Amino acid sequence: MSKTTDLRPVFKHVLLSIAMLVSLGLVSCGGGNGEYRLSVINAEAQFTPILMRVLSSLIAVQGSDERFHLVYELELKNPLSGNAVLEQIKVYDPDTDQVLATLDSTAIATRFQIGGINRTGLTTLLGPAQFGVLYLHLQFDTRESVPLTLAHQVTAAIDLDNLPPGSEISAGGMAAVRFEPVTVLGAPFKGENFIAADGCCESIRHIRALLPINGGLWLAQRFAIDWEQLDEQNRVFVGDPQDPRSYHIYGKDLLAVADATVVVAVDEFADQVPGAIPTGVAVSEADGNHIILDLGNGGYVLYAHLEPGSVAVAVGETVQKGQVIGRVGNSGNTSEPHLHLHVMDAPSALVADGLPYVFENYEITGINLAGTADFDNAAATGEPATITTVDPPTSHRNQLPMDLTVVRWPE
Repeated sequence: MSKTTDLRPVFKHVLLSIAMLVSLGLVSCGGGNGEYRLSVINAEAQFTPILMRVLSSLIAVQGSDERFHLVYELELKNPLSGNAVLEQIKVYDPDTDQVLATLDSTAIATRFQIGGINRTGLTTLLGPAQFGVLYLHLQFDTRESVPLTLAHQVTAAIDLDNLPPGSEISAGGMAAVRFEPVTVLGAPFKGENFIAADGCCESIRHIRALLPINGGLWLAQRFAIDWEQLDEQNRVFVGDPQDPRSYHIYGKDLLAVADATVVVAVDEFADQVPGAIPTGVAVSEADGNHIILDLGNGGYVLYAHLEPGSVAVAVGETVQKGQVIGRVGNSGNTSEPHLHLHVMDAPSALVADGLPYVFENYEITGINLAGTADFDNAAATGEPATITTVDPPTSHRNQLPMDLTVVRWPE
């Protein structure tokens, strides 16, 4: 069932209806979890057995690879009583009908999870009354090539008789792309050999960290980075792997990334023993000792897993960019010392929507092209990570360091 349909007649009519309703103040173009809520009244009725909804804010960010990245989640629901096998998913620009991405069944099976939170539940089968989440990443060469709106088309084999003609194809999941400037951060450290682990945009630990908390699904860590540090031999630690002080990043000063106000400051947890994710950690304690700064304009930044006794600020205090506010530790839900940093839209480490951000100035001196498995091995064994040197280093302004790049911060 590889048939496709022209989305323009339906979506052109929908877009016109939306424009009219917005002008009358009858449509909200934003909502909880960044979803784009639509009231569509004049579109031609079509049977859509797969229901779609974009869960996150759509904001493109420029990476250190010079490209613009849209990272988001698409919720798919099967409200019927029969199985649906997902065969193809297309992402469209509904203004031009340009296909931005096509996922066949093999690609879907690497990105679609039942319930969105079961990383071992990758599948193309969406059972009766089930929902799942498709984790998507689109890339564009220029900001101008990022579309104003995204729409989606799903081709699925539905295990039911007597469905209306064309029921194998569902169109929906339309959402507006937001083009406001992303948050610009200063350096969180001074010095070099800091590696951006589990970063944007294909490493799954953060980007797929969708959590059911307080009655909703939240993905605050969408653009999180776990900052670790290498020595001159590209080792994460030297010495006893169960001693946090063996890790090169442990105890490093953390700097305020902006002039900001402290809204959360927690310093009550001991370091964990490195080497494995600890058991029995409550969700409310996952970030260990941590700081949240209010950056203004609806943005907040989290520093997590800080060293016990190192939090140097208090709630309500104002800080200046570059001010030392704490030190790297190994508290909370963590397997080795690192700084977990991300930006979100609420003063909560987890009950928030993760927002893209960039750093104003840094250099890239290397990259681990061998990937996450290689870096995980280095973090677990103390063996050198496989780092390809970037010589001469490349300078970057107002870009997000991509996954496993090695960064030198200004002194």
